[in-house]
Amino acid sequence: MPFPGLNIDNVPFFAAIAASAQGSTLIHDWVYDNRAIYLTELTRLGASVKLLDPHRVLVEGPTRWRSAEMMCPPALRPAVVVLLAMMAAEGTSVLRNVYVINRGYEDLAERLNALGARIETFRDI
Repeated sequence: MPFPGLNIDNVPFFAAIAASAQGSTLIHDWVYDNRAIYLTELTRLGASVKLLDPHRVLVEGPTRWRSAEMMCPPALRPAVVVLLAMMAAEGTSVLRNVYVINRGYEDLAERLNALGARIETFRDI
């Protein structure tokens, strides 16, 4: 997009940023059909995210993040947004079926742990 537009790959990350900020933010994912739907998964972690249509969500903040156990969204960027929100929550969260994250970001858990995160990876039986 023209300045000051965002690269489409970075748009989903603003859902977590908007949920942490004071006020209302409209996020419009104009390229991918239905990818904005996955951002509503943040509600399971305490965020106020309302789906307006398959491309737009309204995010209200600030959020008091809470831990949860959930399945990883199938879209890469929204999956990482859920992971980041889980890191902001107090307590222990479990994110299952993280194949899409591992495919898109090599050694992400280890790299985040090197920055101070506490992520433990394990295989379900």
